[in-house]
Amino acid sequence: QAQLAESGGGSVQAGGSLRLSCVPSGYTTSDLCMAWFRQAPGKEREGIASLHRDGRTVYADSVKGRFTISKDNAVNTLYLQMGSLKQEDTAMYYCAADNLCPFGLGSVNAYDYWGQGTQVTVSL
Repeated sequence: QAQLAESGGGSVQAGGSLRLSCVPSGYTTSDLCMAWFRQAPGKEREGIASLHRDGRTVYADSVKGRFTISKDNAVNTLYLQMGSLKQEDTAMYYCAADNLCPFGLGSVNAYDYWGQGTQVTVSL
């Protein structure tokens, strides 16, 4: 059973940047397929970026070119570098992981392990 701990959220002005981090326990980043999801108020949780064990990445169209998912196995940490932030990026951001790699981004149901979330708020 993996546990995931996110950090790095906060408030930022539109056009700014933030980096989110996620540290798993119970497993390592080299063991897992990992992803970032987000959920805005009144909306469903959506996958925005995934990173497979072989290094393949998949992005939602809404963040492609602005966000980068990466990991550093040496420090057992998954990252989401977010740039050119927009108001519509405001959401709770969740780290997700599973021992099996889904096709593409994967749905919410494709991931067994979830963090508690970290809030990102983008203002004008």
